[in-house]
Amino acid sequence: MRPLQGDVPEETRNILDADVFATLDQGGVGQLIQMGVQKGRATRPNLKVGICGEHGGDPKSVEFCHRTGLDYVSCSPYRVPIARLAAAQAVLRERSAAQAKKK
Repeated sequence: MRPLQGDVPEETRNILDADVFATLDQGGVGQLIQMGVQKGRATRPNLKVGICGEHGGDPKSVEFCHRTGLDYVSCSPYRVPIARLAAAQAVLRERSAAQAKKK
C-alpha cells in the first residue's frame, strides 16, 4: 500500500489505508458497484459487467469484483499476471468456503 503523496498537505497524508487510484474503496465506491450490478442485472440478467484500470490488477480489488459478480477485470499488461493469480485465489477461497458450509 502506497500512501497518498504529491500535492497532498503533510497533515492529511496517510488518512486512507491504500492508494485509491490502485485499490478499490470497497466501503464507498464498492457499494455503488454492487448496487449497479444488482439493479442492472434485475433489468437485464445476462448483463456483462466489469472494471477497467489499475483497480483491475489489485488483488484485493479483484477478489471484491469476484464476490460482487463482475464478469471481468481489465488492467495494465504488467499487472495481468497478478490479476489472474488473484482471480484464481478468489475462486479457490469461494469453493473452500462452500465446502466448509456443506460439512
